[in-house]
Amino acid sequence: MTTTPSVLFVCVHNAGRSQMAAGFLTALAGSTVEVRSAGTQPAAAINPVVLAAMAEVGIDLGDEIPKVLTAEAVQSSDVVVTMGCGDECPFFPGTTYLDWALDDPAGQDIEAVRPIRDEIERRVRALIDELGPLAT
Repeated sequence: MTTTPSVLFVCVHNAGRSQMAAGFLTALAGSTVEVRSAGTQPAAAINPVVLAAMAEVGIDLGDEIPKVLTAEAVQSSDVVVTMGCGDECPFFPGTTYLDWALDDPAGQDIEAVRPIRDEIERRVRALIDELGPLAT
C-alpha cells in the first residue's frame, strides 16, 4: 500500500506563485498528491491578476485564501517547494526541499503574469514526474 505524497508550496504572501503551483498540482494530480500552500507573510487575498491568469487555463482559485506557514505544515510534507522565501522556511530532516526561482507576480499585469504561470505549470508537471509511482 502506497502512501499519498504531500507537497507544500511556500512563497512570501501565498497570494501568487504558491497558489498557482498548488492549483496546477491539484488539477493535474488530483487526489494522488496531498497539496498545501502557505506564506511567510500571508496577504489578505489572492492577487486578482493571478486569479484571472489561472482562470484563463481553467483553474479557479476563487475559493482559496492565503494561509500562514507553520512548522507543522512543513513537517507533515514530503516535499516543500519554496519560491522567494527559502531561508524563512523551517527545516526538518527527511523532507525534500526545492527552491524555484520565479518572478513575483505582485504588481504585474496579466501579460507579465502569464509567463510566470506557464513556467509554474511546467515545473509542476516535472515535479509530478519526479514523484512518479508515489503519485499514482
